[in-house]
Amino acid sequence: MEEHLPWVEKYRPKSLDEMIGQEEIVERLKAYAEKKEMPNLLFAGPPGTGKTTAAIALAREIFGDSFQQNFLELNASDDRGINVVRETIKEFARTLPMGGARFKIIFLDEADALTADAQNALRRTMEKYASTARFILSCNYSSKIIEPIQSRCALFRFKPLSEDQIKERLKYIADNEGLKITEEALNALVYISEGDMRRAINTLQATAAISDTIDEELVYKVAARAKPKEMRDMMSYAIKGDFFKAREMLNKLMIDYGMSGEDIIRQMHREVFSLDISDRQKVKLVDIIGEYEFRLVEGANERIQLESLLAQLLSLGKEL
Repeated sequence: MEEHLPWVEKYRPKSLDEMIGQEEIVERLKAYAEKKEMPNLLFAGPPGTGKTTAAIALAREIFGDSFQQNFLELNASDDRGINVVRETIKEFARTLPMGGARFKIIFLDEADALTADAQNALRRTMEKYASTARFILSCNYSSKIIEPIQSRCALFRFKPLSEDQIKERLKYIADNEGLKITEEALNALVYISEGDMRRAINTLQATAAISDTIDEELVYKVAARAKPKEMRDMMSYAIKGDFFKAREMLNKLMIDYGMSGEDIIRQMHREVFSLDISDRQKVKLVDIIGEYEFRLVEGANERIQLESLLAQLLSLGKEL
C-alpha cells in the first residue's frame, strides 16, 4: 500500500529521531515524549518545515500502539467555522483516553484559518477538557492566533530547512526510487522549494513521473519556474535599454513555462540582489516590484502590468 502513497507521505519521518532539521525543537519534544506528559503546543513557521511531522511523531512516541485511538488530526482550513469546534473537537475531547494513556492529542493544522469566533470557542474547549485532552495547533503565523490561546500554549518556531538538509533528503529518496539526479537538478529543487521540504519532494516526484534521469531543465519545466539566470537576463536587458529583447523573454516565460504574472514578479524579487547594478538601483527596483505586485493582487491585467514594469526598469537604467 505504501508504494502508492505520495512520496511526501511515504517518506514522512515516523519518529522524532528521523526528523530533518529543527534540532532544538526535536530535543524539547523528546523530553515530553519521555515523560509522557505535555502542555498545549503552538507550532508556527513556513509550510513544509516539519510541523505536521513533529506533531504525529510526538503522538506516536507518547501513545505507542494506542496512537490511532488517542490522536485526532483536523485541517482548520477545511473546517473553519465554530461548528467543527463545538461538534468534532468537543466530541473527541470529552471521551476518555484509551490504552492507558493519560490524555488525548488533538492536532489542528492551519489553525490560523479558524475564524475569531471559532478560536474563542476553541479556547473554552481547551479549558474545559484540560484534564483529558492536549492541543497542538499548527500555523504559518502565530500572530493570527488570538492572545488567550497563545498564552495557553508553549510556542515552537519552525525555521525553513537549509539547502544541505533538503539535498540530503532528496538524494535519499532518489536513491530509494532508483533515480539518477544531477547536482544541478538538486540545486534547482532547492531553489524552487525555498526551504519547503514538501514542495521539494512533490516536485521531485512530478519530474520522476516523466523520466528516471532528472536534470535541471526538467525540474524547471515541471515546476513552471524560470531558471534564475533567465530571470536575471530579462531584467538586465530592460535595465540596459533593450526593451524588446526583455519583452521577448517575458513572452517565453509566460508561454513556454506557463508562469503567472505573480510567479514572475515573485521570482524577479528573488533575483534583484543578484543583478549587476548599484545598491541604489536595487533598492529602487524592490520598490517598483512591490508596486506592481500590489497591482496584480488587485486584479490588474498581467501582461500590461509586466510590460509596464519592464518599461520602468528601462527608465531606471537611464536614471543612474
